[in-house]
Amino acid sequence: MGRVTERRRVVRLRDGAVSERPDTLVAEEPLEIRLNGKPLAVTMRTPGDDFALAAGFLVSEGVLGRPEDLANIVYCAGATEQADGTTRNSYNVVDVRLAPGVPVPDITLERNVYTTSSCGLCGKASLDAVRTTARWPVGGGDGSGDGGGFPPLEPEVLAALPDRLRAAQRVFDRTGGLHAAALFSPEGELLDLREDVGRHNAVDKLVGRALTRGDLPLSRAVLLVSGRASFELAQKAVMAGVPVLAAVSAPSSLAVDLAAETGLTLVGFLRGASMNVYAGEHRVALGARRA
Repeated sequence: MGRVTERRRVVRLRDGAVSERPDTLVAEEPLEIRLNGKPLAVTMRTPGDDFALAAGFLVSEGVLGRPEDLANIVYCAGATEQADGTTRNSYNVVDVRLAPGVPVPDITLERNVYTTSSCGLCGKASLDAVRTTARWPVGGGDGSGDGGGFPPLEPEVLAALPDRLRAAQRVFDRTGGLHAAALFSPEGELLDLREDVGRHNAVDKLVGRALTRGDLPLSRAVLLVSGRASFELAQKAVMAGVPVLAAVSAPSSLAVDLAAETGLTLVGFLRGASMNVYAGEHRVALGARRA
């Protein structure tokens, strides 16, 4: 298996003094995801939870929705040559086998490019694709729905989540170079957390773990991501049935459009007691706080 961290030599300059020392860095390696033996996508990820990452990716692609949809996931013999002439499994290729009767998507060049780069569709086409393939509605697009009885979130609960996320990041403390995604209850209880060099991979690992536990849809969860909220992350939240997506940085315009279209509550710039609610404000207990 690949390592989560690796050591590299670094030359440090501190207050005019130069020194040399080893530094701990987050590992980054490619993972090829195959579906029933056919190449589907390649993502750069931090090794670990690879099966969950692959399963979560296929949830966001609309392929998987229940544990019964999945037959198994295995590592393929992706061999790399060693200095002594021998080979070993790189553990960088996984094959996802669907259960009998589960529809296999048409894996074309266009689809392969889209799933690898997440930039093959734009604007209205992207919004329509997510809205038509989502298995679980998170609420009315006009804000009338509550995503299945989701209780109003107190702003104080939301404000406390980034510190709880940061306190639980174990690998970040050693490297400073990992994104994190976490699931919280409406009361602010940490349910699960994953770290990865890519924030989209961290979300896929969370969703994949939820799939195998039979916890989808995540209709009683808040998804918090470090960094910004892109369209891709909003898409993954909607496809997993998550009603609330919060980010410590800014959302993109298309992420806001998708949230408004699907009823997703989207919170950005979640820092201390300050936050911006871009869509789905009916799930945040604003009350008399309005100016």
